[in-house]
Amino acid sequence: MSETQIYFLEMTEPEQLQASLPCQGLSVIEAQIDQWRFNQFLYQLVGHAWQWTDKLDWSQQQWQDYVQDSDLRTWAAYYQGSIAGYFELHFAANGDTEIKYFGLAPEFIGRGMGGYLLSQALTQAWQVATTRRVWVHTCSLDHPSALANYQARGFHLYQTLPESEAGL
Repeated sequence: MSETQIYFLEMTEPEQLQASLPCQGLSVIEAQIDQWRFNQFLYQLVGHAWQWTDKLDWSQQQWQDYVQDSDLRTWAAYYQGSIAGYFELHFAANGDTEIKYFGLAPEFIGRGMGGYLLSQALTQAWQVATTRRVWVHTCSLDHPSALANYQARGFHLYQTLPESEAGL
């Protein structure tokens, strides 16, 4: 079995965004009140299928500290009243905005929502005046279309590392 590969992607100008067409019926709304249980739920809902394990054993205090970081913002996507997916953006003081987590709930994969949700994440990132670069990492365990979606939206792959060397 080969080692998991980590892909690092970036966008350095808002003009690089190749936005997807709107997805009819999908609403993307910022969670303006911090609720650590909501972020934990979203993380588990979306990440379960892709073996997200880095936060599974976090304590309540770790989740609270994470979500109450004033540089972290969360958006949820809703379709017909159900949570379809989410993304979190972390705005660093140096101008680097990281898409911390991004994805769709399993029931909504393959319905053309991923490109639009990612476009919304990037639009939100670039709307913050201090953003100079938007970056994300994904891996070879992610959905087979994930890397292609990032690149289709305008991200450029700048580094690929085996998980053991990625320092995550």
